[in-house]
Formats: sequence, C-alpha cells, structure tokens
Amino acid sequence: MSTKGYYGRMLEVNLSTGKIEKTRIPDRDIHMFLGGRGLGAKILYDRLKPGTDPLSAENILMFMAGPFVGYPIPSSSRTCVVTKSTRTSPVTKKYEHSSSLSYSNMGGFFGPELRYAGYDGLLVTGKADKPVYIHIEDDKVSIKNASKYWGMGTDEFDKTFHKDLGEDRHESCYIGPAGENQVPMACIINTAARAAGRGGTGCVMGSKMLKAIAVKGTAVPEVADLKKYNELLEKIRRSFMKKDENVMNWRYGGTANALASSSSNGTQAVKNYSEGTYSEIDKIGTEANRKKIWKRDFACYSCQLACKKSGFAKGAYGVQVHDGPEYETGTMMGANLMISDLNGLHKLIYDGDNYGIDIISAGNTIGFLMEAMERGDIDEDFLDGIKLSWGDVEGSLALLHKICKREGIGELAGQGVKALSERIGKNTSEYAIHVKGHELAAWNVPVGSSYWAITYATSNRGACHMNGGNTSGQDNACLRDSLGACSFASSWYKDEVHYRHILSAITGLEWSEEEFNKAGSRIFTMEKMFNYREGFRREDDTIPEKFFKNEFTHGDHKGAIVERDEFSKNLDNYYESRGWDKATSRPMENVLRDMDLNFTV
Repeated sequence: MSTKGYYGRMLEVNLSTGKIEKTRIPDRDIHMFLGGRGLGAKILYDRLKPGTDPLSAENILMFMAGPFVGYPIPSSSRTCVVTKSTRTSPVTKKYEHSSSLSYSNMGGFFGPELRYAGYDGLLVTGKADKPVYIHIEDDKVSIKNASKYWGMGTDEFDKTFHKDLGEDRHESCYIGPAGENQVPMACIINTAARAAGRGGTGCVMGSKMLKAIAVKGTAVPEVADLKKYNELLEKIRRSFMKKDENVMNWRYGGTANALASSSSNGTQAVKNYSEGTYSEIDKIGTEANRKKIWKRDFACYSCQLACKKSGFAKGAYGVQVHDGPEYETGTMMGANLMISDLNGLHKLIYDGDNYGIDIISAGNTIGFLMEAMERGDIDEDFLDGIKLSWGDVEGSLALLHKICKREGIGELAGQGVKALSERIGKNTSEYAIHVKGHELAAWNVPVGSSYWAITYATSNRGACHMNGGNTSGQDNACLRDSLGACSFASSWYKDEVHYRHILSAITGLEWSEEEFNKAGSRIFTMEKMFNYREGFRREDDTIPEKFFKNEFTHGDHKGAIVERDEFSKNLDNYYESRGWDKATSRPMENVLRDMDLNFTV
C-alpha cells in the first residue's frame, strides 16, 4: 500500500511503441519530494540522460498533480508540467542540447480529474507517427487518432473536441498550432485560457505529435485522519468566507489589479523594460476592463478567489469572447509594447492563446524587436516588411502570426530574444531581456533590485517571477507547486491551517516545520543539480545587462538602476545561505548528503 493521500502510481504512455503502463512510485520518493513539481524533478533526473535533446523521443513530458489536488481544499487544483526545457542554454555548453529542466503550473480542472482517474501523474515518452490524443477513463487508457484536429486553434479545438467526446465530464489539455509547429515558446492550454505557459511545454508536446489529453475518473484518494482533515477544511473555508479586502480584491480584478499598482510602484515591464511606470496604464487596467469588457468572474476547481475574468471585446480588431487580461498578459502585450488600445490588447491575447503561445515570451520578443527597430539595429527588411513601432497593434499581430507559423522572421523570432540577439549582433545583447535564454516575466528589476534580481538570476527554469526572492521564498514555491496549491491563496494557509498540517491529516504522517521546509529546499536543490549536470554555472546566474546600465527616465522612480557590485554581493550571500560554492554555484557535498541527495554527488 502506498502512503494515504496518494495512489502511489503513475500512468506511463510511450507514443512510439503504444505501450501503456501503470507504474508504482516508491514511498521514499513520495516522502522526499511530495508530488507535483518535486516528484517530477526527481523522475526527470533519474530517467533522462544528460544532454538529451528536448525534442527527442527520449524526453519526458509529465503532468504531475500533487497530493492536495482532487480534494476540496481551496485553491489547490494545480497541475505541474515537468519536462526538459526548449528555452534555456548555459553560457558554456557541456552538451549540444544542454538545457535546464522546466516546470510550468496550470490551474483549472485537469489535475483533479487526473487524480479522480486514479493517478498521481501522467508520464509521456516517445513520438507518435501521426497526430494522436490520449484518452483516459479510470483504468481504460487508449491512444487515439487526432488527425482531424491537427491545425485547429485552441478555441475551435476545445469546442469541437468536447462535443466529439459526447458529454461534459471529460477534462482536457491541448496544444494549438504553435505547439504543432514546434515553436520553442509554445505552451499547453486547458479550459480555453489556462496555460502551462513557460519553458516550451507545448513545443515538447508537439514534438511528440500529441494534440491533447482527455481524462475523466471516478476514484477518490483516501484520507488518513478524516476527522482532523474535516476540521482543518472547515477552518480554511471559513477564512475565505469572511469577505475581507484581500478576498474581494481577487474576485474584483484578479491579477489585473497589479497592472496599476505595479506601474505606480515602478516594477512594471514598460517599453522593453526601459521603464517601470506606464503613463497610460489606466486604459488597460482593472477599471477599464470592468467597464468595457468583463462579463464574468470564474474560478478553478474548489477556489473561492475566482480570479479569472472573461468578457466580450468588440472593435477595430473584430470580436473576441475570451479571458483576460491578467497582469502578465496585460503587461507583456500592453505596457511592455506601449499598447493602450484595449481592444487591440484583447486581440493580441486572444490570438496568442488560440495559437497556444507563451504570451510572456512572445510579448518580450516583440518588445525586443521594437527596441531594435527604434535603435536602427534592424530594418523593415529584417522583419519581412513589417514596420514595427511602439504602440503598434497591427505590427505586433503580424509578427505574432509569423512566430506561431514559423514563417520568415518568425522562425528565428520564435526562438526568443537570445537567439535574435546572437543573430543580429551589434549591441543588442545589452537590451535582450532573458536569463539563461528564458525571457523575463512582467516584473521589472531596478526597483527593489535585491529582490527581483536574485529572483530572476537563480530560478532553475530560467527567469521566473514565481521563483521567490530568497531561499525561503524559493523553497516555499517548491512546496506549493509540489502539493498542487496556488500561490495566490498561500497567505491564508498559516498557523493552525498551515499546509503541513493539512498534509499530515491526509497522509497520516506528521510533518515538523523543519522537515517540511527541508523538503522544499531538497526539491529546489534537486532541480539545481539537474541543471548543474547540464553545464549551468555561476556565470549563468545573472540578469540582463540592461538593468545595470539603463536608468528609468519616467515616474516616481526616475533614475532607478541595479548596482553591479550590489548584485554580485547579494549573489554571494545567496550562495552562502544555501551552502553552494560561490565560484561555481554547485551545492556542497555536505549539503547534498544532509538532504539525502547523495546520488547526485
């Protein structure tokens, strides 16, 4: 018997051979790595040879639902997609295909349904010789022909696919044309606009000719201490029912609330990260969308915050019935491109989701090319005749289409800003905004640089705003992603309803605060050792050159910049706090032994 709260089994599907297996997960791995992101990292380290091509049949694509997923625990429906990244590379390559691991979280209903089918995760290997989808109904698992769906955008596909399945009980995730075309920044979509957006997950899925996964189940994971579990569940539910200001803010604006606050605080990505404040942010923020666009607030499985917003945008770019903007999409396709046309912004978001592209990386890439055009480092011929300028919706749409279709300049642009900068040359590396090849999210660095600079520099998947700005923040993010909990609700899970108490009730295993925190540190270090094995070193733990040289010229934070010496000192302190070698960034052997990671030595 496996630990309660888990089924102790993975569903493994090899698309090359058609072999389908239900394999056991060692209890020791469950106890050490919890599930979700942590267990995925352990499996990837164990099974993947160093230097494996991310687009090869050997790469593993995992859909990992943590031990909280499937229970009615508020805001705990996350699925972590774990694979080897298509987006990153070290400064000095150890292998031709050196890249980091990738973990990307998505909410919605897919993870809970996978757990109801009786699995703690789905592991996909191999490559099909034609488009397929995986159909899961409890123990009945099959690989089916998806040729009729190949080429469909995610919007059309979602409607058609679920109609063809014949009823509404299936949950699914899928790729769009960007994933089919193996655009390196493609993502995986579920429920129309929820995405495992980062690290090229959709590109890996497309390389396997896997269009979609559909799942439904009837199982229920066990609970070890039902009385304690119900008591904790009642307490945490009541904390969300108080209708305090934080709960109501999430329901009113979701992450879009941060569009205005981040701009005011000088932490927004504006004009390819040249500024931290956008003077026209009110035109695309929460109030503008509440007044002109949004018609519905909705939530992921068992979530009281209902942070997702959906509406009806109509204007010069046609009609879009879609979600958003959220903070990241609103900033990267809005403020970062100096676009304040609300209908144009919605069109960019809709098309990005319909193609199945990482909107963070796509917006960053378009912003880089806008700056390159402004500086005279490229011309219209380089962009296939597209005259790209700040605030240009039409040019941005044209470039987005080329990226997702891999047409002309889109072939190179789809590889991201690092590849573009290397091809263009000149001084473009000074404004190419990426870490390890992975484009930054929508939070700018210079204001509060000691936080964001370390956040971006040391993230194991490349630049990541969800990484946490210090060791404890990073470890806590690992814990949440491994349990299946949403970071937006983490502030409610404290004291007597802390995550570790809920985990203890579910599993019957008592977790001390020290043991629980150590699990988070172990997971982060496990990921680090995967990357170190691939060739990533201290020289890769840095931030874009622009942040050391470019001073803000607008807003209350005019003159903000990152001091290079301060960054280097903070990085030294970070390594010291983790017990990592300051010269190489490698975790010391005594640290690895203490965390029971001896096998990585």
